[in-house]
Amino acid sequence: MFSGGNLNMKKFWVFGLILLLFFAISCGKKEVKRQSMDSKQTIEAFAVAENLRQAYIKNDRDMIEKNTTKLGYVSIAGVRKGFDSAELVFVPALVEVYGDSLHVYVQWNGVWKRGGEVIEDRGLAVFVMKDKPLKLDQILRSNPFNKPE
Repeated sequence: MFSGGNLNMKKFWVFGLILLLFFAISCGKKEVKRQSMDSKQTIEAFAVAENLRQAYIKNDRDMIEKNTTKLGYVSIAGVRKGFDSAELVFVPALVEVYGDSLHVYVQWNGVWKRGGEVIEDRGLAVFVMKDKPLKLDQILRSNPFNKPE
């Protein structure tokens, strides 16, 4: 019924398909890329900024102190104004690495309520972060933590 050539051709195709399937399975794994040091530092810097935002709104001085150097603590707690409630939104925009420090550019929008008064403001702050783990050391440009004025 089968000729010898036809049977060999079927074996060849079956062997080729098995080989192709094996090749596809062995090469189908996604390459695992390691996260760069800059990427890890950026994620950590954004997390520190978010922790500070939340601590400021809750007036959690311990959390502020935990995420800042001595100079950074003064940049927040030393200039903080009184308010009844606040909404503060941070949008991290850019991180620049300068040797042992990071400059984190953060766009911010805020609404503060004090008595019957509502104060709105926005700006761009540069959070200078140092140390390991990262901590806020300075705030350059528009400090969102010294509001409402």
